[in-house]
Amino acid sequence: MTLLDLRSIRLRPGEELRDEQEIEMAPLELGGQRYIAVPEKVAAELVVTRATTGTVFELSFRVRLHGPCFRCLDDAVFERDLSMREYQAEQPGGSEELTTPYIVENRLDLSAWARDSLVLSLPDKILCREECAGLCPVCGRDLNREPHEHEEEGGDPRWATLSELRDRL
Repeated sequence: MTLLDLRSIRLRPGEELRDEQEIEMAPLELGGQRYIAVPEKVAAELVVTRATTGTVFELSFRVRLHGPCFRCLDDAVFERDLSMREYQAEQPGGSEELTTPYIVENRLDLSAWARDSLVLSLPDKILCREECAGLCPVCGRDLNREPHEHEEEGGDPRWATLSELRDRL
């Protein structure tokens, strides 16, 4: 977990601090599958700007996730450039919109902020390639490597009488 102690940052209104941070990215569990950031620590640029009513935090980084493809279970790589912003008011007055959940006891949790932003940016399905054919629903073979079709079977013999009735009508 990467934490930034905000007590060490002393800025006056209008001033900003630019800093390079190395953020630890924990593995993600999505759909029962594990996705790992490579490398585990990503280089990020942090900008802290002091406003008259609070502080603005900006974080930018590039992340690369490795894990299984949702369709064929082969290796998939997902890359994304992320840029996010949070605001923390000095006197929020109980308003959740004026506070960031990533500041606890004067520490900014960069790892949680980066993880949440990454998860929100993920597509519905992480694929090895856009045109991935997936696995055969009958035999389970990879349709990307071995495209094939199965002949339709006659069906369940218990339904034969209804099939005959349908054909007569």
